[in-house]
Amino acid sequence: MSDPWTLAEIDVDGALREAGERVDGNTRLAFLRKAGLGAGAVAMSGSVAALLPAVASAGTAKSDVAVLNFALTLEYLEAAFYAEAKTHAGGWDAATKSFAHVVAKDEAAHVAFLKGALGSAAVKKPRFDFKGTTADVKKFRATAQVLEDTGVAAYAGQGGIIKSKQILAAAVSVLTVEARHAAWIRHIIGVEPAPAPFDKAQTKAQILAAVQGTGFIVG
Repeated sequence: MSDPWTLAEIDVDGALREAGERVDGNTRLAFLRKAGLGAGAVAMSGSVAALLPAVASAGTAKSDVAVLNFALTLEYLEAAFYAEAKTHAGGWDAATKSFAHVVAKDEAAHVAFLKGALGSAAVKKPRFDFKGTTADVKKFRATAQVLEDTGVAAYAGQGGIIKSKQILAAAVSVLTVEARHAAWIRHIIGVEPAPAPFDKAQTKAQILAAVQGTGFIVG
């Protein structure tokens, strides 16, 4: 079976590109907002949380803060997508339903992880409209595969520019889980879970170009 869709085919708009641009270089400061974990934050083990120092007190390079906020924007998208999908998954097949529930928990943990490190430097959560892709099981599976594959490529692409060894270790700890998600949903769909011996990393510009057509971020 061939790969179902590209992200550009899922929807139309330029909002995710705009969100990514906002955490870049000169425009980054205009997009930073004070953000806390709140009552719904997912608890993390001390050993995992310790991988990522608090940005505000660690003297973290601005470029690393930008990388973390880029990752947080993508994690916001994924967490919201799976949280919404859970509300529609009651009648889905057991494998897809289980995937939606487990990955929703993982993505919420990733958001809490990044927000906890960024503190007041965390980018604000956008508003989302997933255009019905979370309600239809076939569309959900296809969209999930594209999101997970894109997430893996995005994390891999940022690894080479991260200056802090602690932040790099933390990013790898998320990357490996995103790769497991990608393989899992590919197995459910019937797409080869590991189609090549090496994954191709993508730059931020490439990721943003790939998702330029999405209309999922609406504000």
